[in-house]
Amino acid sequence: MSSDFQPPPKGLSILTSVGGVVTAVIAIAGLNFWSGRISQKTQTSEVETQAQKIAKLDANSAVSPGTPIATSELTSKTPYIAPGVGKLDAADMAAARLAWSYFQQNWNEKTGLVNSADGFASVTIWDQAAAIAALVSAKELNMITSAEFEAKMTKMLQTLASLPLYKGELPNKVYNAQTLIPVNYGQLDKREEIGWSAIDLGRMAIWLKIVEAKYPKMRSPVQAVWQHWKVKRLTKNGQMYGTAVVQGKEQYNQEGRLGYENYAAYGLKLWGLDVKQALDYQSNTAFVNLYGQGIPYDRRDGNNSGGNNYVLSEPYILDGIETGFQALPKAYADRILAAQAARYQATKELTALTEDNLDRPPYFVYNSLFVNGKPWATITDTQVQHNNLRFLSAKAAIGWHILYQTDYTRSLTDTVFQQLKSDKGWYNGLYESLRQPNKSLTANNNGVILESFLYKQVGKPLIVWAGIN
Repeated sequence: MSSDFQPPPKGLSILTSVGGVVTAVIAIAGLNFWSGRISQKTQTSEVETQAQKIAKLDANSAVSPGTPIATSELTSKTPYIAPGVGKLDAADMAAARLAWSYFQQNWNEKTGLVNSADGFASVTIWDQAAAIAALVSAKELNMITSAEFEAKMTKMLQTLASLPLYKGELPNKVYNAQTLIPVNYGQLDKREEIGWSAIDLGRMAIWLKIVEAKYPKMRSPVQAVWQHWKVKRLTKNGQMYGTAVVQGKEQYNQEGRLGYENYAAYGLKLWGLDVKQALDYQSNTAFVNLYGQGIPYDRRDGNNSGGNNYVLSEPYILDGIETGFQALPKAYADRILAAQAARYQATKELTALTEDNLDRPPYFVYNSLFVNGKPWATITDTQVQHNNLRFLSAKAAIGWHILYQTDYTRSLTDTVFQQLKSDKGWYNGLYESLRQPNKSLTANNNGVILESFLYKQVGKPLIVWAGIN
């Protein structure tokens, strides 16, 4: 992992505050140099041709308007519980232990915070929420003792309750995980307040509630974290708001699009904030058919609002695991997964897409089913396209399988188990065109994997398991 990068929060471009095929070729032993060169060229050409075929299929797969979902299918009063939950098998436990190894190696003893990316002492609030999820999972899966859990969690919460805040209001988007100074992405030493992300704080809010409800000893430290925040400007008129600092001036804008907006708003709702508009998953939603499956997307896109409307797997997976699809309709998640399975049927490319770090420039992309009117586009937050770096996401593959348990999701998970192990945790994914692992290692990837296994073990959505009313 590059030592000069940290991922952006789950927002969008810095201005809005919304939250060529390269191939790897295996030379055949025994061939001489020139025949090897010819073989490589042939294989490269074949891969390019295949990528071009898939690109055409992807482009032609989108039909608009798409098939909508009946209103009667959208609401569920009872949290969803996945089939086959209640017990981890040996392979699950081995996978969970491997994910936990990331946190063991990236824990900062002095502050209790966990590096967002392997070996680089920088952290976002989103990724620290992933670390809290991992710590809870490690305790409940008996990978650490209760004493170790209490010591680590107490340290972590005490640090969160004493962080220097942006304008004395809310956590900065990024911190040095060792010194706790507010910094910008990719920097460790220069103090810089760059604003807050409502999406990041919404995820942290969910995990603070889980810890508070489940562990009586942690209630006081959790309350101290929430009381440290000045939440007045976090919401306005039922919407979530974030800030960014551009050329020294603060921008204050509505944050979030369908998916992360609703998921994060649910967390803030648990703490009593007015996020009624942010929780509305219908008023800004339209549908587009991808390979025959009508998927929901947000009408507010990068062309008409300044904020990219990525359609990603992760917010639906997190919502399913943590709330039982109470922030977003399960019917939406069904379609998001079905479109990816349909793409596999058409292209034979296993597809489990979401955003994450890369092990090469541009270091972070959003692998989107649909974004700004484009199907199957992999872009940066500044809308630069990198479809050659699309990858099957480890966290998305495992999360989808634990929630749905289909033959397709089993194939996704089998691929992860076979190809994405490292000695420091799970690699982020498998590049589609390159046919090689994306060897980036992150707290969020391994944290989502761990909480997925926790969900499977306890057999119910995590806020239900924790006893949150």
